[in-house]
Amino acid sequence: MSAPTLCSARLAQTPAALREGRWWLVADAGAVPIADLSFATVLDGFAEAVAAADRAVADLRARPSEPSASSTRGRR
Repeated sequence: MSAPTLCSARLAQTPAALREGRWWLVADAGAVPIADLSFATVLDGFAEAVAAADRAVADLRARPSEPSASSTRGRR
């Protein structure tokens, strides 16, 4: 079983990793390439969704702090 040496593109907190354009399932004992095209397509979609969520969170954190509606109630 050949394993990728680096798993820097691990998908969130899953055993899936993308290396050189190919998905692998990675464990302490080694790695197995994903041969099922349907499964790889689902992983691609999940990876895109995670990346979009990460970008949205980063955008929210980059915004200047605004007072929430609840904190401004009752003030004049």
